[in-house]
Amino acid sequence: MTPDLFADLPIEMTTETLSEGAVVLRQFAFPQGRDLLGEIRRITATAHLRHMKTPGGHSMSVAMSCCGSWGWVTDARGYRYQAEDPCSGALWPAMPSVFSALAKSAALTAGYPDFTPDACLINCYEPGAKMGLHQDKNERDLSQPIVSVSLGLPQVFQFGGLTRSERPLNIPLGHGDVVVWGGPSRLRYHGVLTLKAGTHPLTGACRYNLTFRCAR
Repeated sequence: MTPDLFADLPIEMTTETLSEGAVVLRQFAFPQGRDLLGEIRRITATAHLRHMKTPGGHSMSVAMSCCGSWGWVTDARGYRYQAEDPCSGALWPAMPSVFSALAKSAALTAGYPDFTPDACLINCYEPGAKMGLHQDKNERDLSQPIVSVSLGLPQVFQFGGLTRSERPLNIPLGHGDVVVWGGPSRLRYHGVLTLKAGTHPLTGACRYNLTFRCAR
């Protein structure tokens, strides 16, 4: 399948409820896909993708970067947000308008009208990469939702409960799908299963994930 043919496929935007306060917006980001990927490549040309290490010294299988006023980092000092890229010492690149507009629109569609993200995590998954179940709880205002955008290869998103022991739902996500969760679901555990090998006409052999947050 060529990119031109891919761009001509019909778009069916639907909404699926995962739990109270959490939805999947199918194909919501599909129309902006090329623009989003162009901005990802521009940002990561200066704020390079890197495999961060957890406080325990484990190297993450997912390559990461950030944009916005704040970036999420992990190292021996712990998990945190900071304004500077630890690799360069420079401020993180500004969040592109196409990023913030999409995140606000998705949040509004999911029932969160006052969302203005100040941080965007850029995750690059290559075959074999995964993200274990975790909570997003380093943000100061937990009344604000998380907006997560999938681009490229399909991957299975896991959406669990408020404790790690609760069995998660396995939700296939494709190019352009957006997951939004907040309110009573804000601290639910979530992650993604191991990415399978494949090729996508716009991203090649990888999947990108944009995760928008109000960090401060």
